[in-house]
Amino acid sequence: MIERLTARKEWIFFSVLPKADRALAFAWWSALLLRGLLPALFAIAMGVLVGAVQRGASLAKPLSMAGAVFVLLQVLSPLHRAMGANLGSRLAAWLYDELTSACTGPPGMAHLEDPRLTTDLTMARDFDLGISGPPLAISMDFIASGMVEMVGGLASAAILAAFAWWAAPLLIGAWLGTHFLLRESAIWFDRNTTEVREAQRHADYAYRLAVDSPAAKELRLFGLAAWTVERFTSRRRRLLDLQWQATRLRERPVMWSLLLALAANILVFWAIADAAAAGRLSLGQVVTFASAAVGASAVAFGGLSWALDGAAAPVAAVLRLRQAMAPAGALPQGNFPAQQMPAREIRFRNVTFAYPGAGAPVLDGFDLTIPAGSSLAIVGQNGAGKTTLAKLLCRLYDPQSGAIEIDGVDLRDLDIDAWRSRVTAVFQDFTRFELPLRDNVAPSGAADDAIEAALTEAGAARLAALDTVLARGYEGGTDLSGGQWQRVALARALCAVRTGAGLVLLDEPTAQLDVRGEAEIFERVLAATRQATTILISHRFSTVRHADRICVLENGRVIELGAHDELIAAGGRYRTMFEMQASRFDAERQGEEEGVALDAPA
Repeated sequence: MIERLTARKEWIFFSVLPKADRALAFAWWSALLLRGLLPALFAIAMGVLVGAVQRGASLAKPLSMAGAVFVLLQVLSPLHRAMGANLGSRLAAWLYDELTSACTGPPGMAHLEDPRLTTDLTMARDFDLGISGPPLAISMDFIASGMVEMVGGLASAAILAAFAWWAAPLLIGAWLGTHFLLRESAIWFDRNTTEVREAQRHADYAYRLAVDSPAAKELRLFGLAAWTVERFTSRRRRLLDLQWQATRLRERPVMWSLLLALAANILVFWAIADAAAAGRLSLGQVVTFASAAVGASAVAFGGLSWALDGAAAPVAAVLRLRQAMAPAGALPQGNFPAQQMPAREIRFRNVTFAYPGAGAPVLDGFDLTIPAGSSLAIVGQNGAGKTTLAKLLCRLYDPQSGAIEIDGVDLRDLDIDAWRSRVTAVFQDFTRFELPLRDNVAPSGAADDAIEAALTEAGAARLAALDTVLARGYEGGTDLSGGQWQRVALARALCAVRTGAGLVLLDEPTAQLDVRGEAEIFERVLAATRQATTILISHRFSTVRHADRICVLENGRVIELGAHDELIAAGGRYRTMFEMQASRFDAERQGEEEGVALDAPA
């Protein structure tokens, strides 16, 4: 029984309010209870006032009592609304804090790519934007209004006990019976089902396509504005249809609810009228008990409003994520020091790895040895496992079987933070910080001369002043081209090498540069990282040929390994891919030369 009670969304929601702000939550609850009791007190005050008028007694005290209750009714409501708005804002901040900790706390990243957590993550991330429902600062007022009605209904029913013991249970039972009869209506049915949340997710995605800048170019270029609006409206309509199905009142339950409540009220009011006619009740008592009987009706719909459903859903999502993300993104914490590693070699020993929820493994029995201080280029078709190798070396994931050994030590036995301080990387989807250039190159901090040297090595010297914010949305800020941003990302990796990194991972680091620019940059990178171990993932063979060795991946395994000349002489897969790309490059260059000749003056 207790487990079922604590698992309800109402209990979960109200239990976290003190965590957001204990003092404010106490004040909010106190004001709520007082607001709920005031209507019952007002009914008593009016009964006393009418009785005093009937007896011809002094009206000073009854009027003062009624006036004080009336003033409290008027004053307490806006004060309670302000408390609720503040408490809702603090609760939203607490939920965002919890979500941020849940997302960033685990040392791995499997929890951020687990499809089973995606729906909850979307709900928890966007709950206070007003898309799926009112923000919590507004929802608290709706919730308070419903709870005040519930408390008021119970207090009114308690007054009826002074008239007849059976009156209060009869009315409360009848009105509570509507809870069961209308359990499929908006008031009782939880609209935040899995199907509804999925529809919300699709609607939000279409909405972001329309309002966020990353998709703006393609939407306009390909004429997708109308398509995006239609997609959003259709997904939104689907969401509203699902919510309507969950909230619409059924005709038969409404009829039975009406009959049940009508019968109970007729019986109670008939008993009050009969007692008054028999002289057992004074006029003041009739006013009090009749007002209480009317007030008891608030129990039917008080406290369980649609706002509570909408507000409880993100709370439950955040709490579920907090429990699920930690184990999903957990990695065993080693304690072996990583200073000066790798000093001898990096070795993949029979490694098998598959992403969460995926079918076939990306790497299957993968074996590879990389001598420390050497450069290795990795090539292969999309999906061959190239980027996965980089993620495993960064220890963002652990393999399901096999081991990655650094100088003979299993990577899982190394201290994670110590190892990551020895690794730097440039991924395809590198982050563009809306921060000054200095912080983009050295997020963890570094001397200005090291930052400037790294920028020079990356071909990004005099790109902007170190204090310039790299975003146009800030005063004095600027934006960069794709190629310039890639040079900044490369400078970030080169600066890390200057401050102690010993392994450099470059995953398509110069995809937005031309072939000559990429070759030039890679030569600079090799020169700047000659004391480190460098692993380059690239599709451009004119660049990878400069690496000490080249590894060809296919279906998660190494099919060729050697220097450029050795692989060309072997006449295998690498030579085929190299010649195909070289022929395309020659054709493009010939076309450019012919174009220049045609444009030359006669």
